[in-house]
Amino acid sequence: MRQRPNILILCTDQQRTDTLGCYGNPIVSTPNIDGLAEQGVLFENAFVQSPVCSPSRGSFLTGRYPRTTGLRQNGQIMPPTEKPISRLLADAGYVAGLVGKFHLAPGAPEIATDTEPRIDDGFCEFNWAQAPSDLWGMNSDYTRFLSDRGLEYRTTPHEWSPWVQNGMPENSTEAAWCATRATAFISKHASRDAPWFFMANIFAPHHPFDPPPSFLAPYLDRLEDIPMPDAMDDDLSRKPVYQQTDSEGAYGQVKGFIGGFGRHQMSTLDHKMVKAAYWAMCEHVDRQVGRILDALNETGQAENTLVVFMSDHGEMMGDHNIYLKGPYFYDPLIRVPLIVRFPGKFVPGRFGGLFELVHLAPTLLEATGQQPHPGMQGRSVHDWLRDRDVPFEGDQSIYCEYYNAMPYHVGPAAQLTMLRTETHKIVVDHAHDDGELYDLVSDPLEMNNLWLDPDALPQKAELLTQLTHRMAFTSDPLPPRLSEW
Repeated sequence: MRQRPNILILCTDQQRTDTLGCYGNPIVSTPNIDGLAEQGVLFENAFVQSPVCSPSRGSFLTGRYPRTTGLRQNGQIMPPTEKPISRLLADAGYVAGLVGKFHLAPGAPEIATDTEPRIDDGFCEFNWAQAPSDLWGMNSDYTRFLSDRGLEYRTTPHEWSPWVQNGMPENSTEAAWCATRATAFISKHASRDAPWFFMANIFAPHHPFDPPPSFLAPYLDRLEDIPMPDAMDDDLSRKPVYQQTDSEGAYGQVKGFIGGFGRHQMSTLDHKMVKAAYWAMCEHVDRQVGRILDALNETGQAENTLVVFMSDHGEMMGDHNIYLKGPYFYDPLIRVPLIVRFPGKFVPGRFGGLFELVHLAPTLLEATGQQPHPGMQGRSVHDWLRDRDVPFEGDQSIYCEYYNAMPYHVGPAAQLTMLRTETHKIVVDHAHDDGELYDLVSDPLEMNNLWLDPDALPQKAELLTQLTHRMAFTSDPLPPRLSEW
């Protein structure tokens, strides 16, 4: 009987693919993640099923689409009937642990104290922090980690830009805390018989943009090398209203949020400083990923540990004059890094086809010798990862959902769906009878909205039909059919 592998998921928050050397960034230094990519499988076109945290996380952890899980929005609690992969693996004898953000339920002070409300998620070690700051973290494990060292979370505005903060020292960040807890878990379970499953959910490079000063400092001498955002001359009057609103200030109409990052508020220096801070946070994350991977090597567990590096969604980072995230589906927001390494088992290489993250959970289950849960809508690609002669060309299309995922206050609740193929993308704004249609071959930056173009009507009709089919097949396969009648 073969030894069951350990599984380690390293999941960052709000990280674009173009923040890593292995995805083509020539400036950011990410040697540890790049090394993981060289040894594993790098998915060049991996896409989330929602551009917002909770719906995306609920989806890839269950192998189900956001509408199916019932976790369609930030601020909801995942229904207790859902089975995240941590629960399924725990039922199969795995020891499950987590550090960092989970976000399958609200992490707000009025709901949570020491941790977010939890369903039966299977974790026996649960070191939780919704975010680094006390505003969201409350009495989190990260807060206690700092307190034990006589510290508290503090940032100060950077003198060059109000949109950038001087963050915590390198060894005191939330990312460093995640690495410390992860390495302790890996070391503790090195000599035990039971296999383990561990998630290190690092909050960075999610805003606020507050890297350790030591990581930001090298960028301050080379700001001229940092490019401005893409598509800044996009005419957003031809796009759904949410984009126009957020270009004036991210989350500008979300109740209780002080907006910022508006196109009329930021200078060229501000844009470059924010990107420098974001990239510096990614470099710091890479350093912490290196610590975790070193622990696998030092304890002799690397060969029997399946490692996944990923993010829950991307970040607009000023593209189309929008920062952060919201009810839109530009590639920088929904395309994420995905690297899978399993030494001696998965054939290394790069895969350029379309790939939905809903396939991750069934793939990991099969790697442990189990069949996918009957409620899963994604499909396992385990056999293809082991043998490239197994046919797999990727997904024919990518499907994403936004069902009032954040409390947006521009007219009716934001309800949007998206379908993306290799060559085209269509977005339907169901609340305003509006939408977007792009030819990704001639318009890769998604600037020329063909939604109302009469010449694009045949393509629009075809894509709307495909989108309708995808929506139909997100219906829940549970409960299972027990008989014909």
